[in-house]
Amino acid sequence: MPEATFLDANELILNMGPQHPATHGVLRVKLKLDGERVLGTECIIGYLHRGVEKIAENRTYAQFTPYVDRMDYCAAVTNGMGYVEAVEKLLGVEIPPRAQYTRMILAELQRIASHLIWLGTHALDIGAMTPVFYTFREREEVLKIFEEYCGARLTTHAFRIGGLQYDLYDGFERNVVKFCDYFLPKIDEYEQLLTKNRIWINRTRNIGVLSGEDAIALGVTGPVLRGSGVKWDIRKAQPYEAYDKVEFDVPIGEHGDTYDRYLVRMAEMRQSVRIIRQCVDRLAPGPIFGKVGKVIKPPVGEVYHSIEAPKGELGYYVVSDGSVNPYRVRVRPPSLLNLQALDKMAKGHLIADIVAIIGTIDIVLGEVDR
Repeated sequence: MPEATFLDANELILNMGPQHPATHGVLRVKLKLDGERVLGTECIIGYLHRGVEKIAENRTYAQFTPYVDRMDYCAAVTNGMGYVEAVEKLLGVEIPPRAQYTRMILAELQRIASHLIWLGTHALDIGAMTPVFYTFREREEVLKIFEEYCGARLTTHAFRIGGLQYDLYDGFERNVVKFCDYFLPKIDEYEQLLTKNRIWINRTRNIGVLSGEDAIALGVTGPVLRGSGVKWDIRKAQPYEAYDKVEFDVPIGEHGDTYDRYLVRMAEMRQSVRIIRQCVDRLAPGPIFGKVGKVIKPPVGEVYHSIEAPKGELGYYVVSDGSVNPYRVRVRPPSLLNLQALDKMAKGHLIADIVAIIGTIDIVLGEVDR
């Protein structure tokens, strides 16, 4: 499609959001339209900024830990995991195996819960009402485990620098295995509703196509990158905790469209169950905390550490000046970087397709605009 001149007589600038229900928060997207055909998009953020990174400079390392849970509030566990691991790397602390496997179980449960929110709301945006009731039913079972472990359901503050806040409650392993047995057949139910549904296919196949080369160039990570056929998962490429000791596959797509990204996330939930089962089998009695002083005071230095969060690469750059407060904390959030791909994915499509494309990126505005 030839590039049209800006504000030609046939063009219209339309604001989508921030009140639009499909933008999932305070995202404003300026659409440049020719009729209903999208010529370009511009994402305008900045309505939610809380200055989380600046707050870090005025808190101790431990005091800042709960703040990261509030960025991607649909994946608080993995947010906390990334931050405490970055500080632990700065300290040179080794985490006991029991704490590692517990962290992995909670992180993979969080990945499932996050993908369930995505699937239910994404389907609802496109017009399928039933899946949201199914997915929130299963997510509730994950939140029950979180609540019994540490008292929180949404902003689950599960970890401490050096290990865990609490040891596992009696029956934790039994509850987790019971959930895994219950959950796997439910994924088949979701697929029966959507995977071969002709309306779903028409709304997602060949919509928002993103090539692997473009995804890499834009810094896209997570299921959006893997949906474009790029086999990159930090759990495999740069293992942390004990991910190098468990077996799992990295699902990828073939066409880089919205349908492929849906299939990748469905496969990822199955792989998360596979990881959780292995971690439960390897849980053994032992300490849950490494050798960390009561006052956390890392040596002068800097570190960048990233993990595979549900939405992609979540990285923390932490600078220490030798005091009890971080000199600088910078977050590399997957939602913000993945949102860059919207313009590339949207050009040439219709306004109605924008809803499907924003949904397939799976953003949370608390993480986009920290």
